[in-house]
Amino acid sequence: MSRPESGGETADGVGDEAVLLAGHGSRRERSNEQVRELAAAFESRLGVPADAGFLELAEPAIPEAIAGLAPTVSQVTVVHLSLFAASHVKNDVPLAVKRARSEFPTTEVNNGAHLGIHPAILDLLDDRARAVEADLGVDREADDVAVVLCARGSSDPDANGDVHKLARLLYEGRAFSRAEAAFIGVTEPLLDGVLHTVAKSRPDAVVVLPYMLGDGVLTGRIRDGAAAFDEEYPYVDAAAGDPLGTDSRLLDVLADRWQEARTGSVEMSCDTCKYKVELDGYEEDVGGARAMLRALTHQGEHRDRENVADDPHTHDAPDKHVAVCTNQTCAADGAPAVLERLRQEVRDGDTDARVTRSSCLGRCGEGPAVAVYPDGVWYGGVDKEDASRLVNALERDRIVSDLVDQTL
Repeated sequence: MSRPESGGETADGVGDEAVLLAGHGSRRERSNEQVRELAAAFESRLGVPADAGFLELAEPAIPEAIAGLAPTVSQVTVVHLSLFAASHVKNDVPLAVKRARSEFPTTEVNNGAHLGIHPAILDLLDDRARAVEADLGVDREADDVAVVLCARGSSDPDANGDVHKLARLLYEGRAFSRAEAAFIGVTEPLLDGVLHTVAKSRPDAVVVLPYMLGDGVLTGRIRDGAAAFDEEYPYVDAAAGDPLGTDSRLLDVLADRWQEARTGSVEMSCDTCKYKVELDGYEEDVGGARAMLRALTHQGEHRDRENVADDPHTHDAPDKHVAVCTNQTCAADGAPAVLERLRQEVRDGDTDARVTRSSCLGRCGEGPAVAVYPDGVWYGGVDKEDASRLVNALERDRIVSDLVDQTL
């Protein structure tokens, strides 16, 4: 795949560039799909190719995702899907970006900030709270309603501090009787203790808001905690709301973080970052040495494998690489749908293949075009309904003859 020769900016200021949403990754595939859905929606919003990459537990890994984008564009911007700035944001992703800059010196790789505290997120949380109030039959304007914002919890004091700040901002200007921050693990105050403390003020209702993107195991624990509290205190109605999910308002936050990164205006809270300054109890973490140690350890794990097939990593090279042209002509003919269907078929099947987008493959008018390597087989006029046949052919090391455009 070669980079288009134009490389200039379009009229709206968006040039030959792509976006990578960096998610954490989950054992629940539905949570991973939510990240991919956000990437697809973000692509539609910006008109810029957008992919998803993961830190762990899901594919593709962030270095692989960057490698799939960097050769085809002149600029890749990494936008974090982390709610707060802890070690992943401060260490892991920057390390992957630094390596990508070395591997792809002709591509500008930008690193954005975490989602953080944003007016759109406050509005979203407010709506989540109102939905719970409606279910409980209470109204904060007329009733005594407390809200508890419950996050995962972190070993990073800066991230935990932002949870408390967000809870306070949710309280400001709204008619909640009180707003508290809580955590479901790792640090205190834990949700159970906060709920019991709130109960002492005898509110009419307590709204518990899970501050998480996906609806996973921890969200379930928060719901269980709210339900147990509701049963234990009959004079207080309590229930938990939904996580942030894929609400379109998250795209507003992502768009702002994207613009900050691509214009060099990212701001991090370095004055309270344990990797930058010495904080009581976190002296050994200053400088981010743990990230470097983790990287060196992981490299050692690669070298020590006796049999790669028996001990694979998610970022090992695949047997097959499938490139889908999503440039203007192919995109108009349905290439994005082909790309996503191929990825779904690969995920659902038993194929060691990586499906990535490509810029122009030089077969305009004959697309959507799909190239398979190392086979050197190019397909033309591919429809999303052809995806299962193509993946089935990959599994059997065959070709789909009626779709072959050329072989190299």
